[in-house]
Amino acid sequence: MAVKVIFLMADDGHDPTETAIPWKVFKDAGFDVYFATEDGNTPKCDEKMLSGWTGTLLGANKAAKRAYEDLSSTCEAFKKPLAWKDHAFTLEDYDLVFLPGGHEKSVRQIMDSARVHEVLASYFPKTRKPSPKSLAAICHGVQVLAMSSTSDGKSVMHDAVTTALPAYMEESIYHVTKLFLGDYYKTYGAGTDAVEEVVKKRLGDRAQFKNSKSPSPFVVEDPSYNYLSARFPPDSEALAKRVVSLVKEVTQSA
Repeated sequence: MAVKVIFLMADDGHDPTETAIPWKVFKDAGFDVYFATEDGNTPKCDEKMLSGWTGTLLGANKAAKRAYEDLSSTCEAFKKPLAWKDHAFTLEDYDLVFLPGGHEKSVRQIMDSARVHEVLASYFPKTRKPSPKSLAAICHGVQVLAMSSTSDGKSVMHDAVTTALPAYMEESIYHVTKLFLGDYYKTYGAGTDAVEEVVKKRLGDRAQFKNSKSPSPFVVEDPSYNYLSARFPPDSEALAKRVVSLVKEVTQSA
């Protein structure tokens, strides 16, 4: 039986690399991939990362753009996603939940969603080892998970080890581009906490947040949960490949 994967997304604004590259890796691994947006609308990734001067200088590379074109034109599950706002929607039938990132302000739809927080708060504890269920997140996707709380008010990630978009990366690109793009690189606006700080505030110990300043792919695996995380688009392929290995390992041993 094929592994079932679901991408939780906002209607608009996700990073195309962090969406399309993992999708391609999962598809090539033989996984059944599904998508969910708020009302079941076809998701649209951040256009600034795909076209114009921003797409050329700051956006997805050629391989990621090809993968996104393939995803958006051929994948029926992407064209007709499920609706996570639906009260009948559940993550329980999936072996893997994937949370792509994206800094465009439209992604606040999923970051601020009580419904998404609810389904993640139900699912994430079920990834505690040994378990056949897994979750992976990259960049701002980690923030979505961190903002999901259990009944005791603590983040579901309170005792997890993770990475996310490093503050130095977020702040540096914001300052370099603000003259031309304003606060485009600050999802909640200028002066708000960086993703790294949002996540750290929700961890039991700030040392649980792992970082790397190396341009080489960086993926963090939690020792207690089937949970993998990464920083930014260049980590996407390494994250997805490690996810495939983890998911095959835990589902086969279940």
